Amino acid sequence: MKKKIIAMIPARAGSQRLKLKNLAIINGKPLVYYAIKAAKKSKVFDKIVLNSDSDLFRPISKRYNIDFYLRPKRMGNSQIKSDDVVNDFIEKYPNFDIVAWVNPIAPLQDEHDLKKIVGYFLKKKLDSLITTEKKQIHTIYKNKSINFSKNGKFEKTQDLNPVELFSYTVMMWGVKKFKKKFEKSKSGIFCGKFSTFHLNNYKSLIVKTIFDLKLIEKVMQMKNSKPKARYEKIYFKK
Repeated sequence: MKKKIIAMIPARAGSQRLKLKNLAIINGKPLVYYAIKAAKKSKVFDKIVLNSDSDLFRPISKRYNIDFYLRPKRMGNSQIKSDDVVNDFIEKYPNFDIVAWVNPIAPLQDEHDLKKIVGYFLKKKLDSLITTEKKQIHTIYKNKSINFSKNGKFEKTQDLNPVELFSYTVMMWGVKKFKKKFEKSKSGIFCGKFSTFHLNNYKSLIVKTIFDLKLIEKVMQMKNSKPKARYEKIYFKK
């Protein structure tokens, strides 16, 4: 039987670092538009819902013909955990098998990425998933090396085992496993069979600050213009 999948696009109005960042204009469109566009074009979701703590986003959901859910006020402050937001959403939309959190602050993620992520989740019969970016970089935690030896030869970065960093561009859960773990421990993010999904690093760029916004806008423009590297001409006198 085909699994019913619902996409949740969370758009909180009370961002602390960049006010109303999901409404910030990037390449002529509000930031949240890119997640809506990718979700709709992917055609892998049975329903797409813009989930917000503010009615400011309701006209956007109408403009792009998706559902709107105004979450309870208690779910709107910055102290609320993602687990609580997901659980509240599942209670509002209980007739689905899988929930996908499609993050609007990752506007370089497109419909092809969403197809691959959802396909991987289904193929591997997962219960939970978080997207990551991989980096070949010397990594230390509390002065302990993670992916290299401080006693041996200092390895080149291209020879290192890559570390994975959570990018959270997409998170997914099987509803039954999430609910079971949440009811037991009030935490369901890493429920059941878990896996990461690696995206190309530039797709994992997310908007947290005005600098991020401007950087991603430039990346979007460069994607369309096929830029070429330019090099300094050096002349040697004989």
